Amino acid sequence: MNLCTLKINSVSLRLGLALIPAVLFFANRTAIFAAEVKPISSTSNSSNWLQRWQAENKVWRGVHVMLGNSNAASGLIDTLPKLADLGINALVLEINYSFAFESHPELHNGGALSKEEATRLARACRERGIRPIPLFNCLGHQSWSSRTGPLLTKYPELDETPGQFPENKGIYCRSWCPQNPKVNEIVFALLDDLVAAFDADAIHVGMDEVFLIASPHCSRCKDGDPAKLFAKAVNDLHSHLVGERKVEMLVWADRLLDAKTMGYGRWEAAANGTHGAIDLIPKDIILCDWHYEELVKYPGKPTDYDSIPFFLEKGFRVWPCGWKNVQATEALLDAEQKHKHERLLGHLCTTWGAVKVRDLAEWPPIRSATKK
Repeated sequence: MNLCTLKINSVSLRLGLALIPAVLFFANRTAIFAAEVKPISSTSNSSNWLQRWQAENKVWRGVHVMLGNSNAASGLIDTLPKLADLGINALVLEINYSFAFESHPELHNGGALSKEEATRLARACRERGIRPIPLFNCLGHQSWSSRTGPLLTKYPELDETPGQFPENKGIYCRSWCPQNPKVNEIVFALLDDLVAAFDADAIHVGMDEVFLIASPHCSRCKDGDPAKLFAKAVNDLHSHLVGERKVEMLVWADRLLDAKTMGYGRWEAAANGTHGAIDLIPKDIILCDWHYEELVKYPGKPTDYDSIPFFLEKGFRVWPCGWKNVQATEALLDAEQKHKHERLLGHLCTTWGAVKVRDLAEWPPIRSATKK
């Protein structure tokens, strides 16, 4: 962002979600985030781990971490005890192409995390009662600055804007074409590799800040409806991950909001027509609703986080997310308190490289969100 397996069968998962509320907010925010986390004795292939985690964690207290190499993973393992002591019970581990994929070894960055290192990290998380959720950014964010990511570098024909924007000048980030069948063939294999390595029971597929969609430069997508194209990408991923692999699926929620009616800027909400996808995707997807600045900084706009009740009314589970601005984090936490609901999961602290992995437990926004 610019400011930024346990495998259980389908019936067990659905029953677990029906019988165990995802969240139980108390009247006092301190009670929410300061609740003691009990370490769950675990081996990575224990089929009961997720059910016990759900039973013992009524509120999701998460931290999002960028893991660009094995050193970051080692540092994270070292700081897990401190995070657990703060009450953190979930980690969203942004991996992207920094993993040694077995299915496509040509598609990883230098210093990539090995399968063994990923398994070790996931096991260490579970031993501390922390749910590991790997993240692989899909559709958008296929480039950053002048550097294009491995997928579109190795397979430029999968680009939504093939041959356009040399050195990525004039665009924010590249996207892959949601209608090229080769995309799913490759990406599904990459996701399967991550699910296997982390023994994951949930995976985050990103999909934030998609500005290049229904491009006139794409022979498949030009003149298409951005909402339907975005929904296709989401539904394809959902069919594979939830339908076939039986894991939960999370997405960043910004493209599902209408910037015009919601009052957010074009980063936190869509101004290119993708917002209609909200009514075209499954309700069991977890929406990570991120807001990093205080809304009062948008003159004439709403001063509350209206996306939270909007998503709840649509029937989704919502995981609000803050970043490095402590005051904005406090404001978002206050807004969360106004919308007590069993589908309001808790709070996710994103980091986006603003803090070193070993310093996470001392970082003010995380301390603020988990203060006792």
